Amino acid sequence: MDEGGSDREPATRSGADSARPTEPQRRYLERGLTEPGGKLPLFDRDGRQVPRKTVEACIAHGWAEPWFANPLKPDWLVCKLTPAGRALADRHAH
Repeated sequence: MDEGGSDREPATRSGADSARPTEPQRRYLERGLTEPGGKLPLFDRDGRQVPRKTVEACIAHGWAEPWFANPLKPDWLVCKLTPAGRALADRHAH
């Protein structure tokens, strides 16, 4: 299965400690564990773009943060793991 799928939208960012990621969110975050600087993927393992709602939900929970603007594709969110996202992904990866 890819990083797509349904994601529940967070009510507030303050719930980052108690919130649990959906399966697509967890897979997305775990991919950042092996990338330099915790860079999160733009595409899933099957080559499909990670759904924007997955990325935005992870940002809203405080697990990911925008890293830099992509001048070639300004509508793409290039993100990296936050310390909270790294800790969450690390817990779920083991």
